[in-house]
Amino acid sequence: MAALYASVLFLGANSASSVQPVVSIERIVFYREKAAGMYSQLPYAAAQGLIEIPYVMIQTLLYGVITYFMINFERVAVNGLTPTQHLAAIISAAIISLWNLMSGVLVPKPSIPGWWIWFYCINPVAWTLRGIISSQLGDVETRITGPGFNGTVKEYLEVSLGFGPGKIWWSAVKLAGFGLLFFSVFAASVKLNFQKR
Repeated sequence: MAALYASVLFLGANSASSVQPVVSIERIVFYREKAAGMYSQLPYAAAQGLIEIPYVMIQTLLYGVITYFMINFERVAVNGLTPTQHLAAIISAAIISLWNLMSGVLVPKPSIPGWWIWFYCINPVAWTLRGIISSQLGDVETRITGPGFNGTVKEYLEVSLGFGPGKIWWSAVKLAGFGLLFFSVFAASVKLNFQKR
C-alpha cells in the first residue's frame, strides 16, 4: 500500500513540477501571438493540455511497469493562475502537501475531522489511491494481526482507511471529472494577462 501511495504522489508531483517552467516560458509567446490575432486562449489551452498527454502516459507507463512487476502486484493547473513560475511552485507545494496530508493514508478517512472531510472528498490524490488500493488489495482475504486489529486485508481497508468495495468505477469517474476541471481552469486562466508594460 505504501508503494502505491508513493507512486501516486511521485508521479503527480513530478508532472506538476516539470510542466511549470514550460508554461511560464510559453506564456510570453502566447501573449505575443494573441496580441497579433493569431489564436485565442481555448486553442492554446487545448494544445498545452494535449501535448502533455503522451509525455505523461509514457512516464506513467514506464514507472508503472517497473514498479508493478518489482512489487509483484496482481495481474489483471496552478501555473496559469500565477504570474511567475516561482509563485506557481510555492502554491503547488502547498496544494500537494495538503493533498498528501488529506489523501486518506497519513490521516485515514475515519480519523479525518468532520470539518475537513470535504477536502478529502475533493482530493484527486485520495480518489486515485482509493481506486488503486481497492483494485489491488480490496479482495485480499489474507489475515493480518496488528495493534488493535485482527482480520483480513479487505476488512482492514474498510475499517481503518474507509476504502469499501465497489468504488473503483466511482474513482474513475471522479478522476475523469478532475481532469476536465483542471483543464477548464487552465483554459480559463489563459485569459489572465500578467504582462507589465
